Amino acid sequence: MEPWSQIQPDAFWRLVQEGKLEPEQIIDVREQEEWNYYHLEGSTLMPLSSFQETWDRIPADKPVYIVCAHGVRSQAACRYLNEKGYSSLANVVGGMAAVSRHDGFQYD
Repeated sequence: MEPWSQIQPDAFWRLVQEGKLEPEQIIDVREQEEWNYYHLEGSTLMPLSSFQETWDRIPADKPVYIVCAHGVRSQAACRYLNEKGYSSLANVVGGMAAVSRHDGFQYD
């Protein structure tokens, strides 16, 4: 079992809609083209391809939610951040493909 949590898309969407998360708490690890296609307002783009150069901008003192397209790259980002000492991490299950449905957007 991973040392970070898994958050279901509906619970994550609720947090976003209720304005309970700051932009630096929602980290999108997809690439720029994917971000341009669809992203959550108020999220921060940090592509996994350059994550080793940008990860230290993520706050370690707040819960952080990592999202990608389907939940695979976000797992890798959670693993990386955990190895760097981050403890309050959540992987968004199903990624933007699952979350976007709450916004009426068909991702795939």
